[in-house]
Amino acid sequence: MFHNSDNKKHIFGTVKVGERGQIVIPKEAREIFDIKPGDTLMVLGDEGHGIAIVKAEKFRQIAEEMLRIFEKAPEEPPEE
Repeated sequence: MFHNSDNKKHIFGTVKVGERGQIVIPKEAREIFDIKPGDTLMVLGDEGHGIAIVKAEKFRQIAEEMLRIFEKAPEEPPEE
């Protein structure tokens, strides 16, 4: 396994895709990202970059923060 110097990025190794398209998330990844049985995960994809797996709760929090930005009154443009 690889950790970068600030311990925020990891390479957990490889996994094999089973007959039914399933993979096992490595134990250390589950521990670091607090993934437990029954959690809901979102699978995101970019055809140029690959697949990302995100806890649905975390993704929901990010989406809510983005929506709050739209709730704020727009700033007035500076007067000329």
